[in-house]
Amino acid sequence: MAVDRMRVLSAMVDQGVIPVFNHPDSEVCKKVIKACADGGAKCIEFTNRDTFAAHVFLEVARHFAVADQSVIMGVGSIVDAPTACLFIANGAQFVVGPVLNAEVAKVCNRRKIAYSPGCGSMSEISAAEELGCEIVKIFPGDSVGGPEFVKSALGPCPWMRIMPTGGVDCSEESLTKWFKAGVACVGMGSKLITKQLLDAKDYSGIEKKVRETIALIKTIRGK
Repeated sequence: MAVDRMRVLSAMVDQGVIPVFNHPDSEVCKKVIKACADGGAKCIEFTNRDTFAAHVFLEVARHFAVADQSVIMGVGSIVDAPTACLFIANGAQFVVGPVLNAEVAKVCNRRKIAYSPGCGSMSEISAAEELGCEIVKIFPGDSVGGPEFVKSALGPCPWMRIMPTGGVDCSEESLTKWFKAGVACVGMGSKLITKQLLDAKDYSGIEKKVRETIALIKTIRGK
């Protein structure tokens, strides 16, 4: 199935928050991802953090290819081209990384896959854009300068589309600072899909939190 990069990028911006999640149990992953999708976040980043993450990703991606094709499965924590190729072959519809890697950008461009590399400076963001990256991740978001960095970056370069991960939480105060600074969307892991909710297997609670976060972002954007 061909990936529509523009559809993926639009979904990332429209929903405003990208849930970032990883678990070694594929059944848990399916339930969490369904909860996120039911809450309005169809676009989800599965991080490549465990030894057999690629195998879990394949099983989950194949499941949603049948169960719900509106789910957009992306992969995160990608630092090299061979790993990007593996996950793309396993069904990844977008790729995210903690660092900028030109070879990953080339692989993704060849397959029309959206790539959001992690950058920590204006020069890195500019280099990523030269490689064809539409939405650039800043990481860790709080350490590279927070919302003030985004606001300052967009001053001379208003065309930049920035997605912070790290230093973003579900509170109105946090989200207001980031979105008023001009971010395109935000990535959020344990602040959104909390350990407490996971331990309790409270998937309806995850769905509720995702829905509330997306609604809050819409309200902030509308002000």
